[in-house]
Amino acid sequence: MMTILQSTPAVENFSADSVLTKGVQLVETIKTTPANELLEGTLSAVAKFGLKLILAIAIYVVGAWLIRKVKKLISKGFEKRGSDSTLSSFVMSLVTAVLWTVLILVMVGTLGINTTSIAALLAAGGMAIGMAMSGTVQNFAGGLILLAFKPFKVGDFIDTQGVFGRVDSISIVHTKIVTTDKRVITLPNGALANGTIDNYSSLNPHRLSLKFNVPYGTDIDELRAILIDLTKGQPKILGEETPGAKKPKVYVGALNESSIEVKLRVWVLAQDYKKVFHWLNEAIYKELPKHGINFPFPQMDIHVKNN
Repeated sequence: MMTILQSTPAVENFSADSVLTKGVQLVETIKTTPANELLEGTLSAVAKFGLKLILAIAIYVVGAWLIRKVKKLISKGFEKRGSDSTLSSFVMSLVTAVLWTVLILVMVGTLGINTTSIAALLAAGGMAIGMAMSGTVQNFAGGLILLAFKPFKVGDFIDTQGVFGRVDSISIVHTKIVTTDKRVITLPNGALANGTIDNYSSLNPHRLSLKFNVPYGTDIDELRAILIDLTKGQPKILGEETPGAKKPKVYVGALNESSIEVKLRVWVLAQDYKKVFHWLNEAIYKELPKHGINFPFPQMDIHVKNN
């Protein structure tokens, strides 16, 4: 009996028949083995398992202490670099999960349990989950890129994927943007990391350029005076008194076949860009006709000749 208790592997691949057979053999062995030998073998097996259990507990205590030390070192490293809180939190969670998984596998191996099959099961499960969540993995990788390279931060006004608004939050898989009409748009980080991002807050204030056409014969000096006077009615348009801004400017952009292209440039803050852009379009459309300046549009003259 002593030999059986010591040599039987802790983990094997058992079928239903093999389990039943081994159970019958164990019962027969117990019946035929003298009580003193049975007791001696049992005590020896318990003693060996007890030693393994004490060693596993010691490994757990030391391992838990080391994990705490590693987490503190990583946390201090992020604090010194001034890294984004979302990135540091994610990395800390990932490192903690990996370290605890390794510690548990070491403890299980110390108890005499074969960890090869457990590791294979974990690998197969991870692969299956990764294939099922390929889109999420792409967004996950995109989140790491955004948090590492920081093309924008919380509070910035950006224009991306057809959405303009203020960045409300950046998580590891998606980014939330609050639009100017108070809608919350959630965008996947995978698309953001691989797309074009127009950050209006990276450099403030911003120059807003608006172009439109007027017919030939228009007095440009008069038009310039009208537009400059028009900009004074919008308090969100900045002047030279604001650092980085310049006074509004009007100039001829191009001479087209049937019209003159005029450009108006003003300076605004990032959060006011779209609002001033729409306001100027409407104000110009209403104001210029009052001064006899109309907007040219494509026309076709048809002459019919009767024989």
